[in-house]
Amino acid sequence: MIRKGLSIKRLVSVTRKEVIHILRDPATLFFAVVIPVLELLMLGYAIDTNVRHVRTIVFDEARTQESRALLRRFENAEDFSIVGEVFTDRDLGEALVSGRARVGIKVPENYSRRLQAGQTGQVLILVDGSESSVAAEAVNVSNAIALSESLDRLVAGRALPVEARPRVLFNPDTRSPNFFIPGLLVVLCQMMAMMLTANAIVREKEKGTLEQLFMTPVRASELMVGKMLPYLGFTVLEFCGIALLMNTIFGVPIRGNFLTLLAIALPFFLAMLGVGLWISTRAQTRDASLQMAMGTVIPSIFLSGYVFPLDSMPTFFRYLAQAVPTTWMIDASRGVILRGAGWAELWPNAAVLSGMAVLALVSSTAMFRKRVS
Repeated sequence: MIRKGLSIKRLVSVTRKEVIHILRDPATLFFAVVIPVLELLMLGYAIDTNVRHVRTIVFDEARTQESRALLRRFENAEDFSIVGEVFTDRDLGEALVSGRARVGIKVPENYSRRLQAGQTGQVLILVDGSESSVAAEAVNVSNAIALSESLDRLVAGRALPVEARPRVLFNPDTRSPNFFIPGLLVVLCQMMAMMLTANAIVREKEKGTLEQLFMTPVRASELMVGKMLPYLGFTVLEFCGIALLMNTIFGVPIRGNFLTLLAIALPFFLAMLGVGLWISTRAQTRDASLQMAMGTVIPSIFLSGYVFPLDSMPTFFRYLAQAVPTTWMIDASRGVILRGAGWAELWPNAAVLSGMAVLALVSSTAMFRKRVS
C-alpha cells in the first residue's frame, strides 16, 4: 500500500487494462507508432527555410560585357535560378504576375555608359512580395551582389580596408533539419500524448464502462494514474525513436547528453498527459476531445518559437509564450541537440516544466474527482 490506501495492485490492474486495450486497438497503435514517424519524414524533408533557386526572369537592355558580368553573378548564386529572358517591360511584368518567375532583373540600356562615365549604374530588381520569406531573401542577396560588384570596381584588386568574417555556431551550414527537427520532435510527442490521453476517459464514457469502474475498489487517483502510465511509456519510446531517426536519417547531430534531454522531457510529457486527461474529463465524445486537444496544440506550436522566433513577437505574446510548456521544451531540445547544453544551463527549463506538470496533474485529478462526485 501507498499513502492513504493508494494500492499498487489496483494501479497495476488499471494500467494492465489500458495496455490490453491499446494492443487490441489497431487504430490507437497506428496513431501512436506510425503517424508520428510519417509526419517526421514528410515534414523533415519538406520544410526548408533556406530559400534557394528562386525563379528569375531577365530583361537585359544593355547587352554589354558589363551587363552580362553582372547577370552571371546572379546566375552563379544558388539563390537565383534564371528561367528565361524577355525583351519588353510588358513581358517582364506578365512573367511576375503569372507566377512564372518570382524575381525580375532589368538592366537598362545606359548601364555600361554610366559605369564608364564614373556614374552609378542602376539595375531594377522586381521581387514578388506574395511570399515574404522569398522576397526578403531575394532583396538581401540582390543588395549583396550589387555591393560585391561595386567593391570589385572600386578597389580594383586592392585589399579591402575592412572585412567582416561571420562565423555561424552550432549550425554552420544553416541546415533546415538541424533547426526544425529538434522542435518537431517535441511537437509530435506532445500531439501524441495529448490526443491519446484525451480519449482515455472519453472512451470509457462512450462504452458505458466508466460507471462499472466506479463500482470497483479503484480510486479516482488510481484510475487517472493507471490510465496515464501506458501513454507515458508510449511517449517516451516515441521520443527515443524519433530522436534515433533524426540522427540517422536526417543527420542531425546530438551534441549534448541525450539522457539530460530525456530527464527534462519527462515532466513535459507528464504536463501534456495531464492536459489530455483534463480534456477527457470535460469532453463527452471522442470528436469533442479531439477538437479540444487540437485547440490547445495549434496555439502552442505558434507561440513556442517552433516556427516564429520569440524575439520577433510583440511583448504581450512573448510573455504569453512563457506559460506554454512547449516553449520551454523546444528550447531545451535545441539546447541539448544543437548547442550541447547540459544540466547546468537547462535546469530552469526542468524546474518550470516540473511545476507545470504538477499543476496539470493536480487540476485534472481534481476535475475528475469532481465529475465522479
